[in-house]
Amino acid sequence: MTGKAAVHGGTAGVPVRRLTVLYDAGCPLCRHIRDWLARQRKLVPLDLVPAGSDEARRRLPGLDHGRTLEEITVVGDGGQVYRGPAAWIVCLWALAGYRSAAHRLSTPAGAPLARAAVLAAAKYRRAVRGPDGDGDREGGWGGTAYRADDGWSYDPGTGWTFTGRTPASSLPPACGGECPAPD
Repeated sequence: MTGKAAVHGGTAGVPVRRLTVLYDAGCPLCRHIRDWLARQRKLVPLDLVPAGSDEARRRLPGLDHGRTLEEITVVGDGGQVYRGPAAWIVCLWALAGYRSAAHRLSTPAGAPLARAAVLAAAKYRRAVRGPDGDGDREGGWGGTAYRADDGWSYDPGTGWTFTGRTPASSLPPACGGECPAPD
C-alpha cells in the first residue's frame, strides 16, 4: 500500500503482507463491518482484533490503545499504522473485490468520500456509545433495545408496551424498580 497513509517509524515503502484491524467490539456497526471483512476474499490477510483488548495490547505493545478506541486503526506487519480514512482504505485494498475502489478512494477526488464515510461511522459510534463510551444514558437511545423476552411487545399502531409477563425484577426501565408488579 502506498500513498498518504499515516505510516510511522520509517515504514514507508515496507511491503504490507498482513494487517491487524482494531475494531470497537462494543459498537454494533464496528462488529457488522468486522463480520463483513471476515467474509470477504482477501489478497492480504486481516487479523480482526478488538481495540483496547488484552490481545491488542499483547500484539501491539507500543501502540496508543486509548486512541484506537477513538479512531479506526489498522496496523501493518511492517509497523505501518493507518488511522481514519487511510485505515478504511487499506482494509478495502486488502480485499480482492475492492482493491480498485481503494485506489480510487486514495486519490484527491476520492479522499472526501473516504473521509465522509469514516466521519459518518464515528458519528454513529458516538450516538450509540455516548460520550463516556458506555451509551448515552442521559439524552437518548443508549444503544439498548426492547426485547420480547424482557416483557416488551410491539404493536405497529401503538408502539412498544411493557406486558409485565416476566419476573418482577424485569420491570420497565421507567419504574426504576419502584413500580408495583403487574397483576
